[in-house]
Amino acid sequence: MRPVSFPVTHELDGWDLFWVRLTAVPGREADLAALRQASSEGARAALELESLSSHPTVAAVRGLFRAAGCDPTRYRPSSEALLRRVLKGEDLPAIHPFVDLNNCLSAVLAVPSCAAAEESFTPPVVLRAGRPGESYESLRGPFNLEGKPLLADAAGPFGTPITDSQRVKVTDGTRSAWLVAYLPRGVVAPEQAGKALDELLAAAPVATVEEAGVSR
Repeated sequence: MRPVSFPVTHELDGWDLFWVRLTAVPGREADLAALRQASSEGARAALELESLSSHPTVAAVRGLFRAAGCDPTRYRPSSEALLRRVLKGEDLPAIHPFVDLNNCLSAVLAVPSCAAAEESFTPPVVLRAGRPGESYESLRGPFNLEGKPLLADAAGPFGTPITDSQRVKVTDGTRSAWLVAYLPRGVVAPEQAGKALDELLAAAPVATVEEAGVSR
């Protein structure tokens, strides 16, 4: 897979980042509802709540959290938190087409993934650990970033594989966005992520892929 088109520096080892720029295709709500249901049912058929933490991908992501300085039992990767809710019987919720597609990809691959509105961050980007005193207003409220794996640009941190910042939030008016999947290297290949996304978009063509690439 080709490199992403803008500079991304990795200060944390072991991660591949799969980047995709999407443009919305309106009017596919029924397809998207079916995709959320199918992704939820697929996760429940493939995984069990009691053994989720020992799943190879989940365990690999947890290991990368620990390497960055973050306890994954206290701050769960977004993918693990999502899968736990699904395995307890909840279906993937309807939020926004980009977010819903992102959640389906995260459920299928068992990796953290985020959707950031286009132009909400400015390359170059760095993947690094949060520094003492760093925080941002996350989708959950104020969030301490120290020791968390995160993405930052010149303006500061804007995303983590736990919860993203309000700065990059996708809204009703968002028509283009970047999807970023955090892949544990050697466990989930970028090509595997690309194939999974293609299959999701074939089932629910809610967006077109304008660009796809990987940083490592």
